[in-house]
Amino acid sequence: GLTWVLMRVVEGNICSLYFTVRHGFPYQPSSMAFDPVQKILAIGTQTGALRLFGRAGVECYCQHESNAAVIQLQFLINEGALVSALADDSIHLWNLRQKIPAILHSLKFNRERITYCHLPFQSKWLYIGTERGNIHIVNVESFTLSGYVIMWNKAIELSTKTHPGPVVHISDNPMDEGKLLIGFESGIVVLWDLKCKKADYRYNYDEAIHSVAWHHEGKQFVCSHSDGTLTTWNVRTPAKPAQIITPHGKQPKDGKKPEPCKPILKVEYKTTRAGDPFMVLSGGLSYDTVGRRACLTVMHGKSTAVLEMDYPIVDFLTLCETPYPNDFQEPYAVVVLLEKDLVVIDLGQIGYPIFENPYPLTIHESPVTCCEYFADCPAELIPALYSVGCRQKRQGYSKKEWPISGGNWGQGTQSYPEIIITGHADGSIKFWDASALMLQVLYKLKTAKVFERARGKEEKPNTDIVDEDPFAIQTLSWCPESRMLCVAGVSAHVIVYRFSKQEITTEVLLEVRMQCEFSEVDSPDPGGEQTPTLPTPGASSSPQESELPTQPSTGSNSSDGPRDNIPCLQVRSSPLKQSPGNQVELVIQLVWVSGEPPQQITSLAINSSYGLVVFGNSNGLAVVDYLQKTLLFNMGTSELYSPSDPYQRQPRSPRKAKPSGDIPTVTSCMSRLSFLYSESMKKLRSSHFSKSCCVRFFFSPLPTVSLFSSKPFLLSHRDTFSGFIIAPQISKAQYRLFFDISNARDNSFTRSRSSSVASIDRESREAISSFHFCESFPRKTDSLVSPCLLVGTTHGSVMMVALSLPPSGDQRLQQPVGIASCGTLVKLKGGILTMALLDATGTLLPPFFEQWYDPNASDEEKEKSRKRRPASPPSSQESQDTHFAILCSEKQAKVVALPSQTRIYKHSITETSFVLRADVVQMAGANCIACFCANGHIMTLSLPSLRPLLDVNYLPLTDMRIARTFCFSNLGQALYLTSPTEIQRITYSQETCDNLQEMLSELFTPVETPEAPNRGFFKGLFGGGAQSLDREDLFGETAAGKASRSLAQHIPGPGNMEGMKGAASGVVGELARARIALDERGQKLGELEERTAAMMASAESFSKHAHDMMLKYKDKKWYQL
Repeated sequence: GLTWVLMRVVEGNICSLYFTVRHGFPYQPSSMAFDPVQKILAIGTQTGALRLFGRAGVECYCQHESNAAVIQLQFLINEGALVSALADDSIHLWNLRQKIPAILHSLKFNRERITYCHLPFQSKWLYIGTERGNIHIVNVESFTLSGYVIMWNKAIELSTKTHPGPVVHISDNPMDEGKLLIGFESGIVVLWDLKCKKADYRYNYDEAIHSVAWHHEGKQFVCSHSDGTLTTWNVRTPAKPAQIITPHGKQPKDGKKPEPCKPILKVEYKTTRAGDPFMVLSGGLSYDTVGRRACLTVMHGKSTAVLEMDYPIVDFLTLCETPYPNDFQEPYAVVVLLEKDLVVIDLGQIGYPIFENPYPLTIHESPVTCCEYFADCPAELIPALYSVGCRQKRQGYSKKEWPISGGNWGQGTQSYPEIIITGHADGSIKFWDASALMLQVLYKLKTAKVFERARGKEEKPNTDIVDEDPFAIQTLSWCPESRMLCVAGVSAHVIVYRFSKQEITTEVLLEVRMQCEFSEVDSPDPGGEQTPTLPTPGASSSPQESELPTQPSTGSNSSDGPRDNIPCLQVRSSPLKQSPGNQVELVIQLVWVSGEPPQQITSLAINSSYGLVVFGNSNGLAVVDYLQKTLLFNMGTSELYSPSDPYQRQPRSPRKAKPSGDIPTVTSCMSRLSFLYSESMKKLRSSHFSKSCCVRFFFSPLPTVSLFSSKPFLLSHRDTFSGFIIAPQISKAQYRLFFDISNARDNSFTRSRSSSVASIDRESREAISSFHFCESFPRKTDSLVSPCLLVGTTHGSVMMVALSLPPSGDQRLQQPVGIASCGTLVKLKGGILTMALLDATGTLLPPFFEQWYDPNASDEEKEKSRKRRPASPPSSQESQDTHFAILCSEKQAKVVALPSQTRIYKHSITETSFVLRADVVQMAGANCIACFCANGHIMTLSLPSLRPLLDVNYLPLTDMRIARTFCFSNLGQALYLTSPTEIQRITYSQETCDNLQEMLSELFTPVETPEAPNRGFFKGLFGGGAQSLDREDLFGETAAGKASRSLAQHIPGPGNMEGMKGAASGVVGELARARIALDERGQKLGELEERTAAMMASAESFSKHAHDMMLKYKDKKWYQL
């Protein structure tokens, strides 16, 4: 009965899978547009994605079904619509007046390739230039082609003998809509009279054109060319340019032409009422600046500012006060779209400072190597992280408000705190506030600060496991309640952090080296040097420790012998200033042994209540007491299978160094551990340590247990591969599948160059894949619960390890923690991914934790906030099973009753594929297992009955990045890195789906269009003002006829219902890549009717305005205009 009730609760809150939001920088951007009235920015990408940005927190993601690159974007300014042109020669009209934009119309060109589009302000006629040099005209209301076509041969006539090339520019004269300026790639520019259907002027230049820009008065325009020149032309003097300049060219003294420079890819010419015009351009640097980064040049009067960018420039736009092209432009900012960043430059301040970017676009600042998602965190956590993170902000930003300020935030009711943690290739860790579908960076931690950095290539020690990114984060374990953080890096290092609001300086980073060896012999080596055993404070009861007072050598790293006893990274020796936030408590490193590198850490867990950190690799596991700063337990995987007490090992002296030529028959389990700890612990433990002391611990295994066979094994160079370090969650059969998926730099943060055991040996070796601290029954015979550790391996075994903790207080810091392996609990198919514990009522029993206290606060404050580990509750009935262990592997899930250790439920998750990520999550007060399979299925299973609740074929695994970053969280949330720069969040929670419409931000807000510039009496009298054009008379079907049917094919969009009327219905286009239908459950009927009415009113108002304008000027003489 209980199982059924729990299942119904979870089932009631699980819906199908929904995209919620996408965060981060648009991957591989290709184009950009800005609506100067709505103040919305649109970015298109090479994969057909469309990202829209407004004020901080207002973002939207859409996807073109064809996935073709977006080559150009054009807003229908202040109309809540956007036109996109794609590399597959299709154009699309997007309706932005609904929370999830939809395509209203599409037009696919069959015979010609689109190269350039232009939509004049307040016009419904879109000009489309093609590769053949022709220009077609599309009505954006009906998305039909006009019969009016400007053919390339008519445009150039006999001015040149060759084809002018593709159309690279189209714009109308700001003062005369009837004159269209057409730029051809070869260098010809034509001013076309739309009414007379002939060319007024032709401008020839012998260098290819990249872009053209008008002066707002319509008497001059500027062209940028492939030789780094800018030519300025007077409209009425086409014979030669009025001016030719090479902004970055060196001027020869003899009056000759300056040396050619790189092409100026784009130029914008913007005027101001009060001063000199601005000319902004990208490219054009001289060829001798090899290796120089991309630059944006701002020319203003006599001054030229060259602004260096971090990445190549994709596009830029100058933001101006007016949307009207025939008025003084008054530029105030430049938006620069780079390959991996978005920069906005303030033109109104001296030195052109940049604006502080409010969007979460720095996810990829260093490639993401791991990701964790925490929903429903303690409420005080986000303010605490923000308070330490706000001190890290850069100075020198513009004082003005962020200029892209359109849209409105969603009105969501879902308010629980959510945190995302990303680990990066440079060793940094970022904490993000992910509450209410937004994302904001809270705090950044740099783990590399703990280590010495090699200053030059000569000084770089040849001990790295990886060629680059030696500090990359491989996995992390975080306790939100105690704020204890533990991270493992690719150089086989583990760092433990405590959170403090006070700055400290750790004067001496004391390094303690520990080494354990597994050997066939259990007696000292013949001739081994006998060393006196000295007591070690705080850990004197551990019988296996012996101290060797030696100089702090770095181990043998000479070229003629194998590397031995040296870590991959060197802990810094100078004082370390630790800012408020996460502060180093302890550093653990594994070392090289006899020329064999340490195996990378595959699993990690921290428990703040017990004061323990546990980590494992393909050799075994180690348990470290971070309160006492001691290694408690170090055991090979094979030894865990039989119950044993590691404290029965006999101490032995270190073996004598072998000749360098010998193949070692002995290797290490966890190699060596080096510790770094704070001044307070140093005082506790350094009463007899000198700074030069080096401590080693030698463990000898029981005579009956051996990690390796007694036969020597050959060392070979580890296979180098392009791909990620494979986490243990991935079964061995699939190794080769992923190594070949991608070799991009963004997809890989390590390439191994070290020697290791043969690949066959590596694949067959059993690694530790999962840990779970809990309070349960470690043995069948136990009647009382006690602290224990569940250990999962890549071969599907789950072992129990019993922990015996001293009482809290001073005794905890002085008495040793007891540990004993209790043997195998159960075996599953495939590697173990996740483990959890339920009580008899089906309630999740999370690991115990200690409440956070500031370690640097006064003793009184510490005692107020500090809560020790609660006493274990006694079991109510000795004979009955009171706990359920939940175990999930790559292939199946099992529920085992404790203490009897009998299996009560079993479910095969997949036969043909394997699970990449599994998490036990809470939803609506009940629990379930959420799984993501390599075949793209996302599944949830009820607990404890393991009945399938959800199975959606969501996203086939196309990239190892998804496998490495996919994670589930409580309350039906999940996320993954969909590209190297973007996080995709999804939900399977009914509550989130119901609230989705309210939570999403609005892009379109009703705004009055600014008034058109006043032309003045004399300009009106003498015809100096802007000339309007009735385009309907020219391009409409009556005047121009119908276009050829074979030229383009009209495709009605999913949101198309009688033009703009259907746009308000909020029908969402199907996102083909994810294959998820986004139902709009949360939208109320009343809202729909109101929006429909508002949109219809807006459409009618625009139509009436256009009609009034036509009537106003239709019958007037020239002197009446």
